[in-house]
Amino acid sequence: MFWNELMKARVLKIMKDQAQLQRTTPQTMTQPEENTWGMICHLAALGIYVFPAFGNIVGALIAWLVFKDRSGFSDDQGKESLNFQLSLTLYSAIGVAFCIMTFGLGIFVVVPLLGVMSILQIIFIIIAALEANKGVMYRYPATIRFIK
Repeated sequence: MFWNELMKARVLKIMKDQAQLQRTTPQTMTQPEENTWGMICHLAALGIYVFPAFGNIVGALIAWLVFKDRSGFSDDQGKESLNFQLSLTLYSAIGVAFCIMTFGLGIFVVVPLLGVMSILQIIFIIIAALEANKGVMYRYPATIRFIK
C-alpha cells in the first residue's frame, strides 16, 4: 500500500513537471515568422543611429537574446549580426588607436575609411535583412566570429 501511494505521488509530480515545462517552453515559429525575426535581428543593428555609442551592439544583442531559443534561424542570424557589429566596433577602435599612435596624422586616412565603413555597414545590414526575410542564412564579409 505504501509503495502504491509513493508511485502515485511520483507519477503526479512527473505529470506536473511536464505540464510546467510545456507552459515555459517557447512555441515553435512558422517559417515566415522565423524569417521576420531573422530580419529584425539584422535591422536592430541600426540602433547605432538612435544610440550612437553602442546602439548597434545593444540592438543586435537584444534581438539575439530574445529570439535565440525560439528558432535556429533566428539564433544564427542574431549571432551573425552581433558578430558583424562587434567586428566593426573593433575595426573602428583600431582606427582610433592608429590616429593616436601617429599623433593625429592618421586622421587623414582613418576618417575617410570610417565614412566608407559606415556606408557599407548600412548597405550590408539592408542586404542581410532582405536575405534573412527570404530565409537565406546570410554571412557578412570581413566578420570575426566572436560568438559561435
